[in-house]
Amino acid sequence: QVQLVESGGGLVQAGGSLRLSCAASGTFFSLNLMGWYRQAPGKQRELVAVMSSGGGTDYATSVKGRFTISRDDAKNVVYLQMNSLKPEDTAVYYCYLRPNYWGKGTLVTVSS
Repeated sequence: QVQLVESGGGLVQAGGSLRLSCAASGTFFSLNLMGWYRQAPGKQRELVAVMSSGGGTDYATSVKGRFTISRDDAKNVVYLQMNSLKPEDTAVYYCYLRPNYWGKGTLVTVSS
């Protein structure tokens, strides 16, 4: 069974930074796509950033230049460095591991 545990969420002022972490445990194919999605109140879950084992990345247009995804395959951890945060970044952030594993989410609140 695969478990994904997120950490690092919290309350921050606009313009601030946070770093999210997601640790994966259990039995899975480590060379898989990992990343982050988010869901704001009243909205659908959306992709934030994902990274393949080969280092390829994909970012939502709204976070390009502000967020950076990275991963440590030796530790089975994926990170999301979030800079220049905006109130519209407020959401529950979910860790994702292909094919369909999800964490429980961590809340990020950005105050104006």
